Amino acid sequence: MIPRGFPPRRPKVRDNVNEAIRAREVRAVFPDGTVEIMPTPQAVRKAQELGLDLILIAPTAEPPVAKAMDYGQWQYENKKKQHEAKKKQHVIQVKEIKFRPNTDDHDYEFKRNHAIRFLSEGNRVKAVVQFRGREIAHVDLGKKLLLRFAADLAQVGSIEGQPRLEGRNAHVILSPVKAAAPPKGHETHKERPAESHSS
Repeated sequence: MIPRGFPPRRPKVRDNVNEAIRAREVRAVFPDGTVEIMPTPQAVRKAQELGLDLILIAPTAEPPVAKAMDYGQWQYENKKKQHEAKKKQHVIQVKEIKFRPNTDDHDYEFKRNHAIRFLSEGNRVKAVVQFRGREIAHVDLGKKLLLRFAADLAQVGSIEGQPRLEGRNAHVILSPVKAAAPPKGHETHKERPAESHSS
């Protein structure tokens, strides 16, 4: 029974399929390869006589292009294409690497190699120098370290502005240079939260 006060559910209207197509006429494509410009109601009837649906596949064309095919198959093919596109998509991450003003050479080289790998994979790198206690009096040493870091990575990363001081941290951001970025077709504008690599 349908609860009182609630209208009966109606089947969801499929956009751009059969009678939902609003164009007066369409360029109809049929399975046998025939293409014909005809009034939309006539194209819908012809598709249904073949046991198929008329699906609008190019609504902005003049006239719009509609194809006679099985709606379930069309949905499956669309989902498959979206899945393939998602697999090829590369998600840009911001990798955070932390230093202290007195970071030794071994630790510096270790983190520099990490940054080279991150940039070569097409990700951005945020290098941060953390000042604790009286170290804040030596901000200039932290900034020099960041500039040295950016210079060492110049072949794979380009610096975005000069080092900035925020609170007790100085940081700089490096973006991958084109030669080190992923192949064409793998770019995206998404970013994930920073991952921290601290000592």
